Parts: sequence; C-alpha cells; structure tokens
Amino acid sequence: MANILDYLDWRGDLTLSQSEFNEVDNLLLAQLVYVDFDGIVGRVGDGQKISVAEASERFFATHDENEIMKKVSMTKTAIYVLKKMGETRRFCDAGLSCYVNDISQEEESQFSVICVHLSDGSIYVSFSGTDHTIVGWKENFNMGFLSETPGQLKAAAYLNHIAEVTGASVIRVGGHSKGGNLSVYAAVKCEPSVQEKIADVYSNDGPGFSRTMIESPEYQYMNRKIKTILPESSIVGMLLEHQGDFEVVKSSQNGIQQHDAMSWEVLGASFIHLEAVAPQSLLLDETLKSWLFELDVEQRQQIVDTVFAILEGANITTVDEFYHSKWKVIQEVMKTKSKLPPETQQLFARAMKLLWKSGNTTVRKTLQHAVRDTRANTPLDVVSKKSIK
Repeated sequence: MANILDYLDWRGDLTLSQSEFNEVDNLLLAQLVYVDFDGIVGRVGDGQKISVAEASERFFATHDENEIMKKVSMTKTAIYVLKKMGETRRFCDAGLSCYVNDISQEEESQFSVICVHLSDGSIYVSFSGTDHTIVGWKENFNMGFLSETPGQLKAAAYLNHIAEVTGASVIRVGGHSKGGNLSVYAAVKCEPSVQEKIADVYSNDGPGFSRTMIESPEYQYMNRKIKTILPESSIVGMLLEHQGDFEVVKSSQNGIQQHDAMSWEVLGASFIHLEAVAPQSLLLDETLKSWLFELDVEQRQQIVDTVFAILEGANITTVDEFYHSKWKVIQEVMKTKSKLPPETQQLFARAMKLLWKSGNTTVRKTLQHAVRDTRANTPLDVVSKKSIK
C-alpha cells in the first residue's frame, strides 16, 4: 500500500498555495528531524537557513546511505524522506534552521529539534522521537515517574525562542513518538503569546502524560489544537494518559512495527482512517496501566534505574550494540544483575510478577466480556475516536 513517500510522488508537484498543509505533510516533517543534520543545518542563534534541496545534497555527499541502512532503528529511512522532499516543488525550497541535537548522559536526555520554514509563511517545529541511544530510551521510561523531563523543559524553551526569533505568525508543532509528547508539552507550557500563534499540535503515535498534566487548566486550554494520530495497533501512543479525539490510521505492518511511520497508509492528501484501535492494543494498554497502578512513583523509578544500570554495566550504549552483541550481552547483563543489592533484585522480581499478574487479569476480563457479548449477540466493545483514558 502507499505511504508518505508515494504521497510525495503523487502530490509533490503541488505547492502549499495549490494544496494546503495537511496531516501527511505533518508526518513527513516529523520524520525529517530524524536525519543527522550536524554540520549541515545552522544552530539556534546563528541566523542561518538552508533549503531542503541543498541540505539533501550536502547530506548525501558526506554520508554513506548503505551504512545508515544497516542500523536497527526504524527511523533510518528518514534519509529517503529528505531526498524525495528535496526533489519536489512542494518542499524543495522550504528552509531549515535552528537545529539542535543534544544528548546528555548527566541529564538522561536525548533532545533533537529543527525548524522548517514553509512557503505559506508558517513554520513547523519538528521535535524528534527517540534515536538509537540507550539514554534516549531511558528518557522515555522516565516519563513514567517524572512530572517533567529535561527534554520537555528544553522543548518549551525552544518553542518560545523560535517564536521570537522567526517572527512567524502561524506555527505548527509536531513530532513522532517521544517527539509527539514533546510537541504537546511545549505547546501547553509555552508563553500565552506563542500559544495564540499555534495553529495545530501534532502527536504522531506519541505517549501521553500524567493525569495531573491532562487535567491542568493549561492543558485543557490547548487541547482544542492537539491532533493525536495513532496506528491501529498502537503501543507507544497508548502509553500514559491522553484526552480529546484522536485519529486511527491503517498500517501495513503488525504489532510494534506499526510505530514505523513509513507503514502508515496514505490515499491522496490524507491517511487511510479506521474507526477504532485494534483489541490487542487495548489489551496491552490496560495491562500496562494496571501494572503501573500497583507500583508507586519511587518503585517505578527504581525499576527503570535498575534495568538501565544493568545495560550500562554491560557497556551497552546504543540499540545497535544491544542487538548485534547477542549472547555476549546476555552474559554481561546476567553478571551485572547478580551484583545488584538484594533488595533491588527483590523489587525487580516483584515487578515482573505483578506485570504477569496484570496481564493474566486483563486477559481473563477480556474473555469474560467476550463470552457475555457473544451470548447477548452483540459485538465486542472497541475504542472509537473518543478520549483515551
């Protein structure tokens, strides 16, 4: 089926004045930030701007695409988004500026963002999701117990700064995966004067927030501009809490592979939409929420710190190292785990048992509902395009 690259073949010859900005354009720009623009796109404050076409030419002149495609990350195909966008009337002259790629072991933060200046006079602030670094993945898990992460704070500060230095009157904010979360957070926490310029906030399969954040007046105010887009078997995007309507899109992949934006199916100027997320997505979502309910904030932090301490002890710094090291990594992980304090090992074991228990409970409840609904000759309940709770 067709995806965002096919969309560029179909509609890339149409400028934004001929066909206005749409949800597929949003996903393309959310993918663009996954490209390593170090040394190509200017930094915040230097006043430099480079076109997508020129950035593409410079990138492929200095990077080996075969080496990039050997990586495990599903975001590696973003380089082809850059190449094809650079060949279209729609995006070739769009300007790229204010690139940030900041990875901090001390802050446990992986933060990347770029500003895209579009031909309709608007800007799209594109926040990156998780890259291939272990510290980037740990930041995702930290969202389960921190009220705000360093990346979220940086996102709000960046949005305020960009609004000031560009002078743009129309701002779109978006991102994929963690980038979707950062986009929503930045829009909710930025200055009121900036919020008035924001047209839309796109969270493309991005995790949600704590209930406290969701229920806050500032979130409620911006909620009308937030557009949440999920693949049918969403896993990442169902994490934590959301509020408001959301769109479900068809994917050519299964399970966690649906998180890959390249699998989202496109027809014309929009995604192929479905009425509901898949039952297995709801099952996993309920299991994880039930599990987290059993653990307090301190225990969640201990579990996350334990898992990543084990990886650190095994000298694993990237997803590629974890994937390619295989048996050696398993040996090092087990060795590191055995050195943990007894109380930490006990907490970890308890958490795994609770996760197993939550999963069994959710499955039993689902089967009971299925039997009851079958007897009543009614269809199983599924979540349609309404609030995710």
